Amino acid sequence: MLVPFRRRDGKTGRAAKCERVYMLTRRFLAVLAGACLMAAPATAQQIDSAYTKIELDACTVTSVDELGGSWACPGYKGYPLYVAEGDLRMFVSYGFGAPDEVAAGQTLPQFNTINETLEWRLVQTDYGWLPFATILRFFTQTGDGSEPDGQTLVVTKIAPANTCHIAYIDARRIDNANALARQYADETAASFDCASDEPVRVPD
Repeated sequence: MLVPFRRRDGKTGRAAKCERVYMLTRRFLAVLAGACLMAAPATAQQIDSAYTKIELDACTVTSVDELGGSWACPGYKGYPLYVAEGDLRMFVSYGFGAPDEVAAGQTLPQFNTINETLEWRLVQTDYGWLPFATILRFFTQTGDGSEPDGQTLVVTKIAPANTCHIAYIDARRIDNANALARQYADETAASFDCASDEPVRVPD
């Protein structure tokens, strides 16, 4: 016979179940955060890509104001994805503390929108495939039409309390922009310090 989960105060039922789920979830997130810290790619490790879609209609609205709003979206295998819009510019961050990461305040200076396809760079670990970086195409606008609209691949490092942009690749001026973005992700993400390092711009 199944015995209902009982809290120390003697209460049972839905509230107790929710508390147990919450506690188990916290433990899972703590383990996953530790795994991410150990997921820095190295030459001997296998690296691959996975792709997800950013569909704001399927995301949860977390805030709305006169300048824009923010959304909580599922990413690779449910990995948290934070998307925000403000002053006609997009902001994207990752992880369980995504809104507090450096990436949540980073965007391009021009008015911009983002592509719906998001590339995740993954490294194989004892915990399975874990994301350590992403590549997302931003479409930029000049506003007055004096110059052609641009496309920039934004490479973002993913690590707890250290998630930020590490490279900007001009996809209109670089023939092998996608391959170069992956190279920057694979070779730079592990050592990049969001508190002191500046993102690379290609071409400079």
